[in-house]
Amino acid sequence: MTDVSSSRVAAYLREAILSGDLLPGDRIRQEEIAARLGASRLPVREALRMLEAEGLTEHEPHKGARVPRLTQHEVDVIYRMRERLEPLALVESLPRLDSADHERLEEVQRRIEENDDLEKFLDLDREFHMLTYSGCTIEPLNQNVTRLWNVTQHYRRSYVALGGRSRMWIVNAEHRLILDAAVRRDASDAERYLEGHIRRTRNELAHHPEVFD
Repeated sequence: MTDVSSSRVAAYLREAILSGDLLPGDRIRQEEIAARLGASRLPVREALRMLEAEGLTEHEPHKGARVPRLTQHEVDVIYRMRERLEPLALVESLPRLDSADHERLEEVQRRIEENDDLEKFLDLDREFHMLTYSGCTIEPLNQNVTRLWNVTQHYRRSYVALGGRSRMWIVNAEHRLILDAAVRRDASDAERYLEGHIRRTRNELAHHPEVFD
């Protein structure tokens, strides 16, 4: 049997979860993953522990690992957490973003505006926001922000699919406001624009209970 590392197994499962190949509530059977990747059970178990710390899997006693499935109320609370934590990460990050970072943000946003593919948008949107936080040096804050993004990925996908291209102009306008505030290093504007950006998604999801069925 090939010696497959836990990091490789984790990367495989992380991609499957974030891309929607594995959905909330889906079971992750260790023996199936081990057989598919040519790994022993040990690196699979270690990978699942890594992913649980990232918010991508959870362990149920006597049942094993699965992708977490959240209720509408849980998602609402997590988005409220994001409304508080992500503006803080952005404010911490702004002073350390340089002109090269600003140019990269401009390029990512341009690609978002030219894009028509849902999965590509999710990747680019994450890249945009994580780059705005990349100057934050408070590691517990960074870890929590990443975890909250991970656990809401499926619901972000559903939200974007509901709105389609007709609502994308709002996302782009809000991104442009955040980018402008970042370039100006205006912490007050950046915080306000980002909080509203996240809150709008939360409010939209509140009107679509079918997403959580």
